[in-house]
Amino acid sequence: MTTTWLDLPADSPYGIHNLPYGVFTAPDQPGRRRIGVRIGDLVLDAGAAARAVGSPSVLLDADSLNPLMAAGRPTWTAVRSALTGWLSDEAHRPEIGRCLHDLAEVELHLPFEVADYVDFYASEHHATNLGKIFRPGTEPLTPNWKHLPIGYHGRAGTVVVSGTPVIRPHGQRKAPTDPLPSFGPCRRLDIEAEVGFVVGTPTALGTRVELADFREHVFGVLLLNDWSARDIQAWEYVPLGPFLGKSFTTSVSPWVVPLDALEQARVAPPAREFELLPYLDDRAAEPWGLDLTMEVALNGETVSHPPFASMYWTAAQQLAHMTVNGASLRTGDLFASGTVSGPEPATRGALIELTWNGEQPLKLADGTTRTFLENGDEVTITATAPGPDGSRIGFGEVTGRIVP
Repeated sequence: MTTTWLDLPADSPYGIHNLPYGVFTAPDQPGRRRIGVRIGDLVLDAGAAARAVGSPSVLLDADSLNPLMAAGRPTWTAVRSALTGWLSDEAHRPEIGRCLHDLAEVELHLPFEVADYVDFYASEHHATNLGKIFRPGTEPLTPNWKHLPIGYHGRAGTVVVSGTPVIRPHGQRKAPTDPLPSFGPCRRLDIEAEVGFVVGTPTALGTRVELADFREHVFGVLLLNDWSARDIQAWEYVPLGPFLGKSFTTSVSPWVVPLDALEQARVAPPAREFELLPYLDDRAAEPWGLDLTMEVALNGETVSHPPFASMYWTAAQQLAHMTVNGASLRTGDLFASGTVSGPEPATRGALIELTWNGEQPLKLADGTTRTFLENGDEVTITATAPGPDGSRIGFGEVTGRIVP
């Protein structure tokens, strides 16, 4: 078992087996963004560490993760190996120790430049719940749902880092009993607890990514909250789908966990009801279900524990479907799982499910209730996954506070 010369708690989810990447600024140079690697409650200045050991790297000296992500899997593996060596070999303590910053003293930024953003709809429990809410008395899943990963293209320019205020969106709304639509602030603002996948290696237009090539293109994993204006969405989405109800803000955690840190978290996805078309058939492929344990907190109170292992469609299948028509990948593409929900009420990943579209208000410990989010509410999503030797892999958190 690899260990570090740093004095970390034995149960730290940010140990030597994790080493997630981010971008930070420090008080000594507040205008300079640097690539950081989290270990415990410290942030390693990766570029400074490389210089300190006599191996300067233009990739680690960049102000975002994009150059490193574009370099491809052999480089990702080599850089991760080097970082692990610097933080585990006692001989490197003097020079590497000077490159560490306290997490509490740095500012974290969006870790990469988002190229495109795609959101999927991969939880059978979530899709079933919404089908029951919106189409009572009919089959909750649409006929295509178990044959392909349903998704839509979002807005890359409104992806923001955790901690960025979420401004309540305005738009058209029309309740079923209203004669005409009205305009104003969203009245049914919601969350969507999701997991995001960050593309590193690009592809040329006209090519497709096979299931077996998933790890060659995906750099890492982060947490994501795809805030949703349910009333705006309900009026606009027929017949084309989500638009203004989803495009105003998408929050992501500041740490990108490398795919290689999640080997112990990989699990088989749920059994599929129908035989899939060959490009999606993963029965003989590497399993890319992930056993993440998520937690959703509203104003500091835990309200849900969505289980990611129950997701019907895997990220590998989503990437294969996303490119099967020849759509190209770009470094910095972000695709998200869709809301993560489990079979029990306490495992639902959106308020529309937790409150059953507002019919069953959520009761909080302070005596207040919620159907949807109010101004001032703060939502935090966290997650961990199994690591080697019984350890846990932490994903940081994605937090947003609603402002008028």
